[in-house]
Amino acid sequence: MTRLRTGTPWMPAPEFSRQLTGLNINLIVVDVDASLPFFTDVLELKKLYSDPDFAAFEGPDGWHLMLHADHTLDHSPAETARLSAPGKRGTGAEIRLMGFDPDAVEKRARDMGFTVNVPAATYPHGWREVRLEDANGYMFAVGVATIATT
Repeated sequence: MTRLRTGTPWMPAPEFSRQLTGLNINLIVVDVDASLPFFTDVLELKKLYSDPDFAAFEGPDGWHLMLHADHTLDHSPAETARLSAPGKRGTGAEIRLMGFDPDAVEKRARDMGFTVNVPAATYPHGWREVRLEDANGYMFAVGVATIATT
């Protein structure tokens, strides 16, 4: 595995892995540093750590999202072949995040030049959400519940 990081990481990978529970998201990205603004400035996730190989974020309810750079998978030819295909990453998948003000997220995304696929709107399924893309083309639906559950 190719690493561009210099120095010691924030914690050993096995130690961080033991902290993960439930569903966690790991996205493979072209450039970790170039990917950070979407997660830190648009979604306002708490950045736990980043270097040229890897970044870790924490969501509002303690869930985790991670980024790994393409070059960290050079030991896996099948995966790197898929990553070199032209087009947007994650086509066919939509990552849904609850608990984010969709109107504020949309404004920050537009202000920073990110693609907003569908402006914030309220839907019959009980969400007010915005649908947008990060710098790699991963699709996110971000919003809040509009209908109280019992």
